[in-house]
Amino acid sequence: MVREQCVSVTIVTYNSGRFIRRCLESVLDQRYSNLELIVVDNASTDGTTDILERFEDRCIIIYNEENIGFAAAQNQAIEISRGEWVLTLNPDVMLLPNLVATLMAQADIDPTVGTLCSKLLMMDASFEIPDQQVVDSTGIYFTPMQRHFDRGCLETDNGHYLKPEYVFGATAAAACYRRTMIDDISVGNEFFDSDFFTYREDADVAWRAQLLGWKCVYVPNACGYHVRKLRPGMRRYLPPEINMHSVKNRFLMRAKNITPGVYLRNFIPMTLRDLGIVLYCLTIERSSLKAFYLFARDFNRILEKRRLIQQRRRVDEEYMMSWFRFTPVSHPVESFEPAPEPIKVREL
Repeated sequence: MVREQCVSVTIVTYNSGRFIRRCLESVLDQRYSNLELIVVDNASTDGTTDILERFEDRCIIIYNEENIGFAAAQNQAIEISRGEWVLTLNPDVMLLPNLVATLMAQADIDPTVGTLCSKLLMMDASFEIPDQQVVDSTGIYFTPMQRHFDRGCLETDNGHYLKPEYVFGATAAAACYRRTMIDDISVGNEFFDSDFFTYREDADVAWRAQLLGWKCVYVPNACGYHVRKLRPGMRRYLPPEINMHSVKNRFLMRAKNITPGVYLRNFIPMTLRDLGIVLYCLTIERSSLKAFYLFARDFNRILEKRRLIQQRRRVDEEYMMSWFRFTPVSHPVESFEPAPEPIKVREL
């Protein structure tokens, strides 16, 4: 009998009281036995900790005294985890019962696969599964403007994403990372870059993983539901702090990861986008001007991270340039065995 690989599920909470119980129950209901659950709370004030206390006998919980950000808190959880795979999970995600088992059924298809990407569908804040299935994410892709999007986001789930594929990366709302890859691509003992604090840290990981030769596979029958709060066009509804980090992290991610070929080929659309962002911050969203100060303040440290990443790059320019298109790029995985149909979630 084949041994089940250990999977560590890591969740970061911050004022997540509206969702966290249902999320934790969906993890504990997984039809996969070799699983551990680790939660890091970033000093919630909305009653999240009261809910977490009820789960202390079934998972490991760390209570931080301050909000250290999503990236740093995920690193906390990953550091103490023991799994051969780490499934990062947002507290507003509900997993179908066979998600982990379905991912692990494909875990050893290719030793260069470092990330397994789930299929996320949208649901509202009530955690009720809608009658009409709408895609939240089937992986991350990048455009020549250096913008990254969730593949298929807001599309009706009508059969476009039924096959396993190599994609650029996975959203950390439900991404499963191989321990070997985590150890390999970490910089200064950090898997997620804590300078990001929150937002875009998963795209940064995906880019870094690609540079170091690790692939990401989308597994269509590993399904979950996500309460989507952040997507393009929603800036006006988001806290100023989140928007500021979004601006900062766009430039931080690029400074660390972009290669000369990708930069030169996409110079015009990328520069036009940059100028638009600067103008927008100067005239409309002045609260985000702090992003440029933070980027300049930490520039020497950013350059050192870039040096550590780029000196270990294992792929050529043509490969990296092939991923940056205005339409999503993916490649078929012919050797996948058929996965079982998703199991419908029970009412909680």
